[in-house]
Amino acid sequence: MKNFEERLNRLEQLTQLVKAPQTPLSEAVTSFEEGFKLAQTLEKDLEKMERRVEILLNPPSTGSTPSEADPTFDLFNDLPKLP
Repeated sequence: MKNFEERLNRLEQLTQLVKAPQTPLSEAVTSFEEGFKLAQTLEKDLEKMERRVEILLNPPSTGSTPSEADPTFDLFNDLPKLP
């Protein structure tokens, strides 16, 4: 598999090809289809990278007190709190 930058360059090439007035319709549609699939994979990769950066910037809390990032559940609000 190509790296992110190579795939992004390919997407840019496909975009120019689709926009070019001399491109035959069938070739433009095929290029659009390839570009659409490529854009989806690039978006997934970006989401993975964003999650990695988010973890680096906001590491999970290791203490016993809940942090703002910890999930809260409202299922048992009526039960007494433990000491």
